[in-house]
Amino acid sequence: MKLPGNMQAMMKQAQVMQERLQAEVAAIRVEAGAGGGMVNVKMDGQKKVLEVKIDAEVAGDVEMLQDLMMAAFNEAARKVDEETGKKTGAMLGGMGLPPGLF
Repeated sequence: MKLPGNMQAMMKQAQVMQERLQAEVAAIRVEAGAGGGMVNVKMDGQKKVLEVKIDAEVAGDVEMLQDLMMAAFNEAARKVDEETGKKTGAMLGGMGLPPGLF
């Protein structure tokens, strides 16, 4: 199905922007910690965990370690969402769409 010229150009622009956004999201790297740095987590834009560091002091207390790890992972995921939102908002803002549409 052939789209009108203007619509076809808009679809092409949207596809290019989507590809660029995916590349930018893939490049996101965040780090989050819990317990004053006793547990640190690095995560990428797809929320894949890249690295976990655990202070030896907390390693013996299993319950505390579990709580700190959960807090660090959740904070890292929140930061990924925040960074993704910034990139998406900046890209969609350039299209002149009304706020809150996406």
